[in-house]
Amino acid sequence: MKKQHTMNKNIQELAPQTLWKYFADICRIPHPSHHEQAIHDYLVAQAAALGLSCTTDEAGNVILRKAATPGMENLKGVILQAHMDMVPQKNGDKKFDFTTDSIEAYVDGDWVTADGTTLGADNGIGMAAILAVMASPDLQHGPLEALITCSEEVGMDGAFGLKPGLLQGEILINLDSETEGELYVGCAGGQDVSVTFTYKEEPVPADSRAYRLELKGLKGGHSGMEIILERGNANKIMNRFLLEAQAQYGLRLASIDGGGLRNAIPRESVAVVTLPAAKAEAFEAAVASFERLMQAELKGVDDGVNFRAVAVDVPASLIDADTQDRLLKSVAVCPNGIIRMSPAIAGLVQTSTNLARVVSAEGTIQLHCMMRSSVDSEKDALADSMKALFSLAGARTELSGAYSGWNPDPSSAILKTMLAEYKALYGREPEVKAIHAGLECGILGGTYPGLDMISMGPTIQYPHSPDEKVNVSSVGRFWDFLCHVLAHIPTK
Repeated sequence: MKKQHTMNKNIQELAPQTLWKYFADICRIPHPSHHEQAIHDYLVAQAAALGLSCTTDEAGNVILRKAATPGMENLKGVILQAHMDMVPQKNGDKKFDFTTDSIEAYVDGDWVTADGTTLGADNGIGMAAILAVMASPDLQHGPLEALITCSEEVGMDGAFGLKPGLLQGEILINLDSETEGELYVGCAGGQDVSVTFTYKEEPVPADSRAYRLELKGLKGGHSGMEIILERGNANKIMNRFLLEAQAQYGLRLASIDGGGLRNAIPRESVAVVTLPAAKAEAFEAAVASFERLMQAELKGVDDGVNFRAVAVDVPASLIDADTQDRLLKSVAVCPNGIIRMSPAIAGLVQTSTNLARVVSAEGTIQLHCMMRSSVDSEKDALADSMKALFSLAGARTELSGAYSGWNPDPSSAILKTMLAEYKALYGREPEVKAIHAGLECGILGGTYPGLDMISMGPTIQYPHSPDEKVNVSSVGRFWDFLCHVLAHIPTK
């Protein structure tokens, strides 16, 4: 356990101080997706305090404008872009309400992290950098705009809702990638899959024993950025045990609750089950054996996996046996993880899917998956296979939230500028990459065709999980580079 009294919470004293001051402010303001009014109001208030032009659109996005440094009006207009929401994930034993509580950020060596929750560096650091640029009186730059979008993490609502004609700049610099020293010029598209089983309630057989199965300790993480690490998926692991125990011990399922947000690899799953009392001892031994098996299989990837069975009171009813069987068998064969690696870019995942959520309540069982691909036709084919699978299992499948990827532009003027300026600052060229995650650039480029776009950011590890942390030194380099680039934007 972390000791509260030893934590250095003075993150506003880090350098660059203005950026970290704004980030400290952002941490104090609750801003999970769909609960962004407070952070929206804060951005508007900061614009007023700085004397900036500020517009809010119908979607809830905030657009700020700052005039060019005198003599630099001939530079192309730059749009700095970030999103205002964060992913609300916490450890199971952490008492925390993301809609009311402040993030407990603290310094840990050369990192800033949070106590048992996501930090919100994704994308709070991007917002803080924008505000620091807007607040700095001595930076050299051409005409500047800032676009801070809402509800990016749950469907890119702000980007989808942005209308043509609001932005004036010619170059867009997205501040939402997560490795300093890398420039991103392309991203994956995505689509959500929602599956619904309906079930009848059945009585619990006489002489049954009930258990609460708890699977915890997995690392989880970002379902795009970290799918390549092939960490354990709590929903798939729990289902694997349930399917085997159904055959071996006559296990019956009363309820299940696994995973959380669609774009986070599920870390935990809980199921309430029953079985004949005569098989209880063998079942308990099987639970312990399965835990050892998972620890061996996931060694070096998810070393903290914990699986246990806790005896509980017999539940009031069970999911009917037919639905249980169809659910467990279909989840067992549901695609999950890497589907295909890119044949063009070494080490890049091209297509993947994440079984993010399995939850039962009041006669229905809901499954939620998120598919990603930089090739729309592969994403569509994967969607068709998911629909076919769950149709055979007797479930209803709905597709939603589709968005296309962002295709790299090798002739990009801002890419050439940033390659040259990074080398001028640090003596080496940054890596140029595409990302297996959803950046808003793909959507924004569709609304504003012709935008010259690029994405950058400091080093953030384990986003979308309570282990999220941002590297302090990388934030300094990210800031220096951003300021340097703004002074060397191509002319109109």
